[in-house]
This record gives sequence, C-alpha cells and structure tokens, in this order.
Amino acid sequence: MSSDKVVILGGGPGGYEAALVASQLGADVTVVDSDGIGGSAVLTDCVPSKTLIATAEVMTQVEAAAELGIDFRDHEGDSATSIRVDLARVNTRVKALAAEQSADIARRLDKEGVRVVEGRGRLDGPGCVVVDGASYDADAILVATGAAPRTLPSAQPDGERILTWEQVYDLTEVPTELIVVGSGVTGAEFASGYLALGIPVTLVSSRDRVLPGEDADASKVLEDVSIRRGMTVLSKSRMESVTRDGDVVTVRLTDGREVQGSHCILALGSVPNTTDLGLEEAGVVLKDGGFVNVDRVSRTSARGVYAAGDCTGVLMLASVAAMQGRIAMWHFLGDTVHPLDLKKVSSNVFTAPEIATVGWSQQSVDAGEMQADVVTLPLSGNARAKMQGVRDGFVKLFCRPGTGIVVGGVVVGPRASELIHPVSIAVAESLTADQLAQAFTVYPSVSGSIAEAARRLHRF
Repeated sequence: MSSDKVVILGGGPGGYEAALVASQLGADVTVVDSDGIGGSAVLTDCVPSKTLIATAEVMTQVEAAAELGIDFRDHEGDSATSIRVDLARVNTRVKALAAEQSADIARRLDKEGVRVVEGRGRLDGPGCVVVDGASYDADAILVATGAAPRTLPSAQPDGERILTWEQVYDLTEVPTELIVVGSGVTGAEFASGYLALGIPVTLVSSRDRVLPGEDADASKVLEDVSIRRGMTVLSKSRMESVTRDGDVVTVRLTDGREVQGSHCILALGSVPNTTDLGLEEAGVVLKDGGFVNVDRVSRTSARGVYAAGDCTGVLMLASVAAMQGRIAMWHFLGDTVHPLDLKKVSSNVFTAPEIATVGWSQQSVDAGEMQADVVTLPLSGNARAKMQGVRDGFVKLFCRPGTGIVVGGVVVGPRASELIHPVSIAVAESLTADQLAQAFTVYPSVSGSIAEAARRLHRF
C-alpha cells in the first residue's frame, strides 16, 4: 500500500476514476475541481445529451407504432395524428439526472476518503498545486481538466438562440427551425436527436458526408435515414458566420448562401482547458492546439505529472478518459498496468440509427494499413429486426486472413452501443471469427447477425 500524495486537477471521468484507483491503492488523494464532480461528461455532455436522445428514441418508436399495429386515440376516441415534445420538461429532467449522477460520484469519493477541494488549481512546479492561495504538495499530479466547446469570432454563442452543446439544456421553447453547424459526432447526435423530437433540422457540414471520421457505409446509412425523415443536409458547405436579429438566426456560408432558423447549435469541436495552469512552466509539453502530450501510460514530459481525458486530445470519449486516469495511477503507484491500446476501444455515435465501432476500420483496410477480410450483413434480413420494423443498418466484421482473428467491427442499428460488446470482446481477446460464430446467440435476436457475419467469414 502507498502513502504517496496524489493531487488531481479536474473531477471528470479521468479525474474521479483516477482518484478511486489511487485511494484503493492507499494514496492520499486530493481532487481539485471548479466545475462540479463528474465534469462535462456528467453535467453538460454525455449524461445530458444521451438523456435527451433517450427521449428522442421514445418519440421515434411511438411514431413507428402504426406499422406494428398500434393505434393511438384521443379522449374522444378520434385518431391521434401527432405527438409533441415539452422541451422544458425534458430539459428539467435532463439537468436533474445530471445533478443526481454528479452527487452519486461525489458520495462515492467521500466514502473512499478522497478529499475534494473546490477551486481552480494551478501547478507550482511539478510537485505542487496551488488553489486560491493554498498549497498542496504532491508526489504525483494528474491533469484532467477536460475541454470546452470551440467557438469562432464570427460565430459567438449568446446562450439563447446561438448555442454551444453545453447551453442547449436551458431551452424551454421548442425551436421552430434548428440549424446545427458541424457534422462530427456532436453535431450529428444533436441533429438526429432534435429531428426525432419533431423539430425541423438543417445540418451544415463542411465535408462531403456526415460523420467524416466514421465508417463511410455507416455514415451513408445515417445520412439516408436522416434525409428520409425530413432533415436538410447541406454537405460541402462551410460556415462563414452566425448572427442573430431578434428571433431569427442567420448562418452565412462561404459561398454566399444564407440559412435562417430560430436557433443554432455550434458543434465546431473542442479546445483543451490547459491555459494558465502552469503546465509549461512545470515542464509539461503541449501539442498544437494546447493539448497535453502524453504517452500510452498517461505520462507527460514532466516527471511525476500525468494527464488524462479530453485535455490530451487522445480520443475524446469518457471511457478513454477514465481508462487514462486509471492507467496513470496504476503506473505511478506500481500496480499492474497495460498501456492504452486505442485499437481495442469501442465507441458509439448516439444517432438514429446508432453507429458503434471497435478496432481497425474500413478506411485502414482500404489504405493497406491492415490486411483483413470483410463481411457486411444487412439487418434487413434479421428476423428480430423485421419484427421490430427495423430496415436500416448492418453488421460488418474484419478478420485477419489466415488466422481468422477478429480485428474490428461496425454495427449500425438501434442499440448498436449494446450490440458492439461481443465484437469488442473478440477484438480485445484476439478471438477468431469461428470462435465468435460458435458462441450461442438467442433466436430471434439482432445479435444473431453478429454470429452470422462471423460464420460467413469462415470461407476465407
């Protein structure tokens, strides 16, 4: 057991998970936090956005109920022809759940003996953190300060009608026309979610397709479904400025076109919260954009200083931030540690349909970075999917020629975030396609398509 002193800057997933590990290993742990325990992942990003999306999923299911033989009637017995969302109630619930989750984490930290100091910390060299004039000596420091929404001088949020992804939960009125600028994961999720809530959405994308960083086949399914459901997608359209005149927001594009709506969400990426933390003075090297440079065990260039989460720019997922934080403490405190392997990270885009991925990608295979056999199986032939009225989506598996080891996969469809898990296990444990295929699946189940795709890889 250790008696080392650990000071952690930031109470998000990278910070609180590191604190729990360090405390378990006997360290004296202090977490310095100014934004609320749980960080943006719990208070303004993952938990709130996925709660909003969960409401949107119910709306989508209700709208599709007629195909399954379900008819809704009003109090007079007439057919109910539409459903509507009470955005004020939705957002009240979103914020309540986020606050509750934050409180749960805070109670866990307290139970484990972790000291929480409210305030903004700053490094005073590699072995000391200063918070509001008080000094905390540290044998190890973990920087887990996260990131904030990126804005531009020509597109400044006002918190009312021009919004970042942190500000949408203060909306009480339903937008009459929503413009989302940015077609990465954040932009695609909000565009898909608000569309499902019955709000007209225009998505402005500077690239030739939505979700340019994801599997191209998956992106096409999402874009086709979104357009079919009424979304306007403006591809190869770069935003020049966003302005507001009363109740009207205007997005001007670089080609001179203008798009008008009642509200606009800016999804322009993130910037790390690393300014004025004393990092460079302590010997911490920052990369372009201000991200902290770390190795695969979360070490920075300064001895005894580690970093985790979005402030490193490694892969902006709460799960990755948490693992970076754990790895940092395992490494510093001498416990068993395995360096971070991004090829074993599973991720999900919470759109409708969802897009889940793990391991090597189609892009890497096409570029010759990984030799792999590929099988794609549409969900339209899956018995359970047919029962649920699901027509869009697929399962795609990648395996090494010769050995048959599964090295990657993509699942597109409802609850893809749950369905990717067996593929993730196969990738993590270097299972073969035959081993994945021979594990029993329930019939009928959508997960049966994963086993079927694996069986089809047997012929290679």
